[in-house]
Amino acid sequence: MTDIEKADRPGSLSVAHRVVDGVRVVTVHGEIDHDVKDVLREALLCEEGAVPPLRVVADLSGVTFMDSSGINVFLAAYRQVTGAQGWLRIAAAQEPVLHVLRLVGVDDLLACHPTTEQALNPDPA
Repeated sequence: MTDIEKADRPGSLSVAHRVVDGVRVVTVHGEIDHDVKDVLREALLCEEGAVPPLRVVADLSGVTFMDSSGINVFLAAYRQVTGAQGWLRIAAAQEPVLHVLRLVGVDDLLACHPTTEQALNPDPA
């Protein structure tokens, strides 16, 4: 498991990732805004020329706030993963974050699941 945290704002955003049955699970805690978007970008996106993971679940259970900066990172990750014939799913988003995802229509592109376990299901309902 790898952990990333924004050093100049301790506790504002931390990201951990692990692999479960070939799926990269990115667990995020804190607030996603302009100041920490690069931390999220680093966790979700591959460097240019690198092979992106084919299946990614973003566990947002610990995210209390997300602005358009986070939406933009998720859209870029979605484009990268689907460009490699993979998928990106959102799991366990708290209601304020889920509201933002729905408001801008991201939930039409990215499947949003109540739990990480459901998002990991090969054929989620």
